[in-house]
Amino acid sequence: MAMTVGKEEGEDVPMSDINTTPLVDVMLVLLIIFLIAIPVVVETVPLTLPKVAYIPTETKPENVSLSVRNEPDGSCGVYWGMKKVNSQDLLDLSVKKLKAAVDAAGGPDNLNEENMPEAHIRADVNTQYKCVGGAIFTMQRAGFARVGFISEPPPGYQAGRL
Repeated sequence: MAMTVGKEEGEDVPMSDINTTPLVDVMLVLLIIFLIAIPVVVETVPLTLPKVAYIPTETKPENVSLSVRNEPDGSCGVYWGMKKVNSQDLLDLSVKKLKAAVDAAGGPDNLNEENMPEAHIRADVNTQYKCVGGAIFTMQRAGFARVGFISEPPPGYQAGRL
C-alpha cells in the first residue's frame, strides 16, 4: 500500500489529510438501506377512529344504570340503581331484565338496536380496574350486547360531534 508524501520546505513529510470519500460512500449506502427497511419494519393496522367526544346519553327506561366504586374495606361495590349487589345478584337481575325486555318486544326476533336494553356504568375515578371489568364481564355474560360508560364532561363543555 502506497503513502502519499507531500513536500514541505524540501523535506518529504507524510500527508495528514484524511480521504473522506469512502466514508461518505458507506454512509450513503447505509442511508439507502435504512430508507428501504424502515417502511417494512413499521407495521400499522389501518383504522378509522370515531371523531366523537361526550355525546349526550339518551336515558331510556329499559337501560340498566350501574355505579361502581371501591368500598372502604377495599372490596368492589356495584350498585344497581341505589341497591348494592354482589356478582351473583347482578347476574340474576341482569338476566331478568333482559328476559323482560325480550318478552316485551315479542321474542328475540323482534329485538333491534332501539328496543335492546343497554348497561350504563358510572365508575369513580379511583375505582380499581378489576371492579369495572367484573361489572362489564357480568353484564356481557347476562346477554347485554351494549355496555357503555357514563362520564362527566368538563364545566362549560358544549356537547356535539367533532
